[in-house]
Amino acid sequence: MGSDDYVAFLCELMAGVGRVTPRRMFGGHGLYHEGRMIALVADGRLYLKVDAATRPAFEAAGSHAFVYEGKGKPVAMSYWLAPDEALDDPALMQPWARRAVEAALRSAAIKPARPNPRRP
Repeated sequence: MGSDDYVAFLCELMAGVGRVTPRRMFGGHGLYHEGRMIALVADGRLYLKVDAATRPAFEAAGSHAFVYEGKGKPVAMSYWLAPDEALDDPALMQPWARRAVEAALRSAAIKPARPNPRRP
């Protein structure tokens, strides 16, 4: 299965939470639900948005954060590997995708508004 086919499959797999759409980014894809990024596909693996409220479930499932090399040191992101068993069944994926949506909603609610540099 090619990269685009795999990403389309993942969007269908996560459709239990609503429409999920992909966007290419940095050699991978971001998966979005209602304009918020809820997942990252990198190196053929699905990482779901995680926050302090959802991290314990991912830790209990044996997951880990997506880590990349940034300025000579590893940087862990708030996207954690989806459990293998969830990749085979939409019913098993739905609670994990729901956690990702909830984490993205909480993250958007606490982010400060960015100042508009064009406004005086």
